[in-house]
Amino acid sequence: MSQVSARLASLSPSETLAMSQKSNELKAQGIDVINLSVGEPDFFTPDHIKEAAKQAVDKNFSFYSPVPGYPALRDAIVAKLKKENDLDYKPGQIVCSNGAKQSICNVVLAVIGKGDEVIIPAPYWVSYPEMVKLADGTNVFIDAPIEQDFKITAEQLEKAITPKTKMFILCSPSNPTGSVYTKEELKALADVLAKHPNIIILADEIYEHINYLDKHESIAQFENVRDRVVIINGVSKGYAMTGWRIGWIAAPQWIASACNTLQGQYTSGPCSVAQKAAEAAYTGDQSCIAKMREAFERRKNLMVKLAQEIPGFKVNNPQGAFYLFPDCATHLGKSYNGKKIEKAGDLAMFLLEVGHVACVGGDAFGAPNCIRFSYATADDKLVEAMKRVKEALAKLA
Repeated sequence: MSQVSARLASLSPSETLAMSQKSNELKAQGIDVINLSVGEPDFFTPDHIKEAAKQAVDKNFSFYSPVPGYPALRDAIVAKLKKENDLDYKPGQIVCSNGAKQSICNVVLAVIGKGDEVIIPAPYWVSYPEMVKLADGTNVFIDAPIEQDFKITAEQLEKAITPKTKMFILCSPSNPTGSVYTKEELKALADVLAKHPNIIILADEIYEHINYLDKHESIAQFENVRDRVVIINGVSKGYAMTGWRIGWIAAPQWIASACNTLQGQYTSGPCSVAQKAAEAAYTGDQSCIAKMREAFERRKNLMVKLAQEIPGFKVNNPQGAFYLFPDCATHLGKSYNGKKIEKAGDLAMFLLEVGHVACVGGDAFGAPNCIRFSYATADDKLVEAMKRVKEALAKLA
């Protein structure tokens, strides 16, 4: 009998990708579904970046690249970190991978072992806990409800730390909530972590450029924890390059070296042409970032307004990314056609089947009372989608 490994059997499939697939299946049947489930910008990759990729093909960048990425790309990332974040790194501390998802998994696998505890604020991105499981680590969740703007406090962090704590994962701007930690909030967390020198801080900053505050703040700016911070970033969100699959880490040298060794054994360096495109993204015209961010902020304001008009939705005002994560607890326990809505996943499925709007239940994000909408689509679609959601929810009894 065929049987997968215990490691694989413990993993859950990605709820985000599953919802997107169900949405596509309904579309294939001719049903007009508005898909607000996927975390992907709806913009095309800027022309100057595409041009760099075409030139890379013509210049025969078609051979294996160094495992951590081309030196020119790593130099561009070092320059970006200095210019935008005032952080000093050497090229040897940068490892480029096949998307930020691999970058995160590399770090978790390189650092976490059996019995190690990893603190993850909830709501969280769906893949963090699964990666910890892959590494035989133990997940420790800290709940941050909508009343806290989905952000944990320094006091909560202090209480969650034990002698077994090996890593703390922080995502700001956040997927799935869009919440952004302020400099003061990050400093409070850093001051707690400074007292525990064995804890690695994994700072997922992939949404750095989709930020509606004055500027992005990184926990790596604080001297008392800087030597233990691993920054995760990439080109997918800020430059509309999800399919190019280029992510990277900026890390202490020992972690960068470990990730280099690990990656060398199971994927080697990322796509050569995509690397040259990413290099152009970092070294070329940056005005594309501001244009996309302005569009996302306009859509965010629209979504918040529309969601606030839906009875039973509790809504915050996210300051980054392109997600709205309303608390919909008042709709749980209701029924439609004899079928009871027990959890957020059931509500998301109801909205897909009855309202023809795809979103993702908060269960997968550690927030069973919430649902996630991605507003990375056109304004008129957002208006129609929220109209459908409002009408569908009115049918629950």
